[in-house]
Amino acid sequence: MVVFPCCKINLGLNIVERRPDGYHNIETVFYPIPLHDNLEVESVKNASQPYLLHLSGLHLDSEDADNNLVVKVFNSLRSDYPQIPPVEIWLHKRIPSGAGLGGGSSDAAFMMRLLNEKYELQMTDEDITYRLSRLGADCPFFYQPTPTFATGIGDQLMPIDFDLGGYVLLLVKPDVHVSTREAYAMVRPKPSSVSLLQALSRPVETWRETVKNDFEYSVFRQYPEIAAIKQTLYDMGAVYASMSGSGSSVFGLFTRSQIEAEEVFRDCFVYETRLRFHPI
Repeated sequence: MVVFPCCKINLGLNIVERRPDGYHNIETVFYPIPLHDNLEVESVKNASQPYLLHLSGLHLDSEDADNNLVVKVFNSLRSDYPQIPPVEIWLHKRIPSGAGLGGGSSDAAFMMRLLNEKYELQMTDEDITYRLSRLGADCPFFYQPTPTFATGIGDQLMPIDFDLGGYVLLLVKPDVHVSTREAYAMVRPKPSSVSLLQALSRPVETWRETVKNDFEYSVFRQYPEIAAIKQTLYDMGAVYASMSGSGSSVFGLFTRSQIEAEEVFRDCFVYETRLRFHPI
């Protein structure tokens, strides 16, 4: 059985306050985009070990199988559902890691969906969402990836009627890794001065002044090459550009294809797509 975990971009990201537990409350919109990993699982008879993981494609931050979220999902479910047999797992990475795109969280959510369907575990949506929330704040979003307003630590999700269909998305990631912990350590929380949902309801051309990612100020100071990518996207004619999440990827929204993008960003990961009217 094969599934195709998608990823997301963040439309605005306000770091509202630091919580007593050390986490941060945020406001953001998760918007799914059709850049996918490939994830396949097959049962194995007479296996000597519970699972065998095959990794291919883009390099991961850690190649340790035990730390991979798809393996963590498999192990946690098999402890509660012993009818799950040993498996062989193939994960082909097309979503870069450390990019603020949620690729690992998406792999986890799609793995849980796959195992639930393949082995008829009959888990409810509530059970799946709870299990995913224990793996990461944004994991539940990828179980049903539609445009979503996220608050709390990114775990309070409200699907919204929002569409960027027709725009060309250009995603650029330099060979730089920004850890989530590092990004949060550098940020200064503050209450939002503008309602994010109200700002996003206005024409995209106005977002440059109102829809902000609070991580950019500190991340750009430490990694000026990321700031340079954002400026280059605007120089190329983007109607809006922003860093996604806390990672190093930057996206631009255009009205036409950018055929010169791979040449302009020759040392970076580059992905372009025309967004559909019904994403994912």
